[in-house]
Amino acid sequence: MSAPLAEAAQPSRNGWRVTEPPPLYDVPLPETPTIRRVVANNPGPMTGNGTNSWVVEHAQGCVIIDPGSATPEHLDALVNATAGHPVTHIILTHTHRDHLEGARPLGERLGVPVCGFYQSAEPSFTPDIGLHDADVIAGLRVLYTPGHANDHICLETPDGIIFTGDHVMGWSTTMVPPAPHGSVRQFLDSMDYLQQRNSHLLLSAHGPAITQVNECINGLVAHRHAREKSILALLPATPRTLDEILDSMYHKLRPGLRRAARLNLHAHLEKLHEEGRVSLHDDRWAKITP
Repeated sequence: MSAPLAEAAQPSRNGWRVTEPPPLYDVPLPETPTIRRVVANNPGPMTGNGTNSWVVEHAQGCVIIDPGSATPEHLDALVNATAGHPVTHIILTHTHRDHLEGARPLGERLGVPVCGFYQSAEPSFTPDIGLHDADVIAGLRVLYTPGHANDHICLETPDGIIFTGDHVMGWSTTMVPPAPHGSVRQFLDSMDYLQQRNSHLLLSAHGPAITQVNECINGLVAHRHAREKSILALLPATPRTLDEILDSMYHKLRPGLRRAARLNLHAHLEKLHEEGRVSLHDDRWAKITP
């Protein structure tokens, strides 16, 4: 059995980041006496070591957050991780595939509702219970945090633990897509919203627990501001296409990350355009110089 996440995680040279060795897959890993993590066996460039599914006890039983994978091994592991407590709800932080895939199969197996933000960003999915900001479900407070996805929520326990989905991760920055699916401005506003909650522990959908909450949030926000400055510094006054700008900025982009980098760049350019700092004509972007 692996050690609890907070003990296994190690700070990285980047200061705010935390990393961990690959955890055991489809095995309950204790985080607190009432919270267990089950890591799906779906590692990759966008998922890190895999999707964290969280089993959280409350007064009437337990909830499962982000079932993730629909493999029999993962679903069986989630049922085993409930430790005999009745499951009352399945809750999605958002409807990206690596979170949504196991939700319906597990909900049908257990006979419980699948819950998520009331305006689903996935056309094929409508939550059984639609959630709004500040709702309380199974003892968890809903925090609406768009940016990475329009239907992204975080979930806060009464004692100050926040399940952050993909919005805050300790191992990596999250992808922020352009409109209509995401927004850098919304992402930064949501970061401010989370910081105001004064949490002492963040449990994300990928990677280890985050105990240095302010350092991590500040680091992620600083990263976005630094990326914005680098885009402006490298953006020519002569209009360029998105792909031309991307190629000028990334010379050693890892295979499989080009799409994410392109989406992030597009989202940042949208924010700069809204602020009147870049122009857009015929799908070509340019820096506006005084």
